[in-house]
Amino acid sequence: MASKALKLPVGSWVIIVAFLASGTLHLINPAGFMFLLPNWTPEPYLLIYLSGIAELACAIGLLLRKDWSRYLTIATLLAVWPANWWFAIDALNGDMLLAVVAWLRLPLQIPLILWAWRHPVKTA
Repeated sequence: MASKALKLPVGSWVIIVAFLASGTLHLINPAGFMFLLPNWTPEPYLLIYLSGIAELACAIGLLLRKDWSRYLTIATLLAVWPANWWFAIDALNGDMLLAVVAWLRLPLQIPLILWAWRHPVKTA
């Protein structure tokens, strides 16, 4: 099973590694993600914890080739996209390099969604 899990497309590995790292950071340092959310967000720490748990579940599910993991990954990417938009718009009021990075991140959601959709799953 381990050798089969290792034979995943590059795009799947990008998502798995990114979600393992990001999900872990969400749980270890939730305050580090507060800047991504508008001040009026209800229960921001709860949302950060939930997104971290979702990212870890996605990464593990993708690694195990579970069919549900593709859908959860896409849903998670779509759920956090508004926070990325908020950050990009808000960054325009500050450091220009940070704003450029924030705006360059936005289109990266599209290949991540496509890679999640194309991720191979176990067949019965």
